[in-house]
Amino acid sequence: MFDIGELVPIVAVLGPAVVLPIVIVYLSLKHKTESEKVKKDIILAALEKDATIDVEELVKKMNAPEKLLKEKLHSKFQWGLILTFLGACVLLYAVWTGIASGSYEFMRDYCLGAFALVSVGAALLISYRVGQKSFAKEIEAEEQHKLQA
Repeated sequence: MFDIGELVPIVAVLGPAVVLPIVIVYLSLKHKTESEKVKKDIILAALEKDATIDVEELVKKMNAPEKLLKEKLHSKFQWGLILTFLGACVLLYAVWTGIASGSYEFMRDYCLGAFALVSVGAALLISYRVGQKSFAKEIEAEEQHKLQA
């Protein structure tokens, strides 16, 4: 016969794995929609007060300035360093405590998490390096444009 106790671990794992991403997407879309609504209300209020206002210029001023390519690459580099360092620390902790306690199952679980962190960090560092080489001309052009402005 089916035991309800067998279902609890499955629900405990699948609940956050399925529900959490859906909630995150919902909240981010709701935030974006609210932000767009506020911008629209501000533009309409500005048009009601002064009909000669340049709407395109107002929208440009309201939007956050887009990050430069160099800043985006530096952000990847920063997160790559953080995740790689964090993964290395977790790996050292797992090996140290696993050897000290003799619990290799504990060590195995933490090592898997550490390798995931190191892998993502290394991927971001590689992405930074490749992007730096690939977009060297674009970065230089952005810097020249920024100096002229």
